[in-house]
This record gives sequence, structure tokens and C-alpha cells, in this order.
Amino acid sequence: MIEADRLTKRYGDKVAVDDLSFAVKPGIVTGFLGPNGAGKSTTMRMILGLDRPTSGTALLNGHPYAYAKSPMRQVGALLDAKAVHGGRTARAHLLALTQSNGLPARRVDEVLELTGMTSVAGKRIKGFSLGMSQRLGIAAAMLGDPQILMFDEPVNGLDPEGILWIRKFMQDLAARGRTVFVSSHLMSEMALTAEHLIVIGRGKLLADTSVADFIEQNSAGGVRIRTPQPEQLLDALATAGVLVRRVDEYLQVESDMTTDQLGDLAAAHHITVHELFAHRSSLEEAFMEMTKDSVEYQAQAGGVR
Repeated sequence: MIEADRLTKRYGDKVAVDDLSFAVKPGIVTGFLGPNGAGKSTTMRMILGLDRPTSGTALLNGHPYAYAKSPMRQVGALLDAKAVHGGRTARAHLLALTQSNGLPARRVDEVLELTGMTSVAGKRIKGFSLGMSQRLGIAAAMLGDPQILMFDEPVNGLDPEGILWIRKFMQDLAARGRTVFVSSHLMSEMALTAEHLIVIGRGKLLADTSVADFIEQNSAGGVRIRTPQPEQLLDALATAGVLVRRVDEYLQVESDMTTDQLGDLAAAHHITVHELFAHRSSLEEAFMEMTKDSVEYQAQAGGVR
């Protein structure tokens, strides 16, 4: 279990993490979301003792990381896949980690096979793609067969097969009772991987909830309809006192009307309907709605001249 209690980190006048408290429980994959600059990487570094909090505490299974007698047996982490000695082979890198952490050398071959890296075990890391480096980082994190796993953007550089593999891998770890905490900007992947979310913005906690509840609480629900007679349908809905907005080629009805009721209304006015369905926001849409006031770096719309 990971526990953060009022974690705060200041760099001069800038507050990177602001009085942040949450708990990551075992048995489920917990996603860690936030816009660029929200403080996710800083938070993970404080949990792992790589950055000292200005105030507050971070505990791993009830103790600070610095007090762990055998760190890699308790926590496996991948924060920066390229932060390795490029001149070493994959096998040499992993073997050095086992020797320095008192782990059995047999674990090297086991994690190489686990991550699909056996065929490149003798190659130098400097020639690895980002995807291969990610797999090597995951292999290193698994050397101690730890109870807590922390991954920062683990699917970066992976091909579709690799993304599917890491998704199932993390879910399997959680199903076996491990604590799995993963940061990602890929909302579509988080929607498929995580069951619970910790969302932060400008260093503050915005949400600590299940994926389903997060989407429900931050969704613009309603019914969407596509028709070749949009103006006639708008007039009919306005007469019925129904709020409507345009979303691309659809009209979105933001009321308690069901698809059946909307279909009956269209039929009563002899309006042709090509498409009609209840709309539920995606995780990406819900995330954008939740964090719209917490985005630090905003690009301007429009093309390059």
C-alpha cells in the first residue's frame, strides 16, 4: 500500500505539489492522472525518496522508502526508461542490480523471459528503442518480485502488442494482490487498464475515485441524434423546452429524455433520423472537463502560418 499524507514540495516560489493526500490500495490498478506540470513525477519521486518533501510524508507498506531493508523486494519502479548505462548489455545491467541488492542471479533470466527480452539480452542498451528500454525497465522493476509497483508512462514507445502486454501484465499483478500505481497521459489506455484514479492538477488533489464514478461525475450525458433535418428537430425540441447543443454532426439533447422518447418526438414531426443513441463521455472527455482549470501549458488554437 502507498500512502501520501499532506505531501508538499516547493522549489523556491513554485509549489509543485500542494498538501497532497491519497492512498493506493493493493488488488487493483490505480491510475495517476494530471496535465503536464501537475506534479505527478515529483510526487512519485517523493514516494521513492528521490526528492525530499518540503512537508508531509509518504509511506510504503507503513514505512518510508528509506527504511526498507531490501528495497527491490518491496518496491519495483520505472520512472525513466533511458536512465541506464548505455554501454552495458541488458543482461549485465540486470545482473548488476541483482548483485547490488542481494537478489538471486537466476532472476535475471526469469525477468528477461517475462518481458520478452531474452533474444536481446546480449545487446548493448544504447542501441535499444524506447519500447525496448521500457521493457528492460519493467524487467528491472520485477527483479525483486515486489509487492508494490510504480510505473511512470510505461507504454511510451511500445507497439500495439507491447501495449496490450503491459496492460494485461499490470492487471495480472493487481489480481495477485500487488499494489500497482501507474501514471499515463494516454486516457484511452487508462480507461482499459485502471479501476481507480488519483487525479491532480497544479499539485492539488482533484479526484480520488473509481474510473466509472469519475466518468459519471464529469460527463456531459444525454442523447445524441443525427438527422438530415436538424433545423426542424431543433424547432420541435425548443417547443418541448428541451436544451440542445451541436456536437459535430450530432444534436445532443441534454435532458432526461430517453432514446425512445426522442425517437417518438421525431416521428411525430415526420423528421427522418439516421442515428440515435445515449451518449456517455469517454475518460478523456471527463478528464478534460475535470482539469480544464488546472492546465498550466495551453496551446492556442489555429494553424501555423
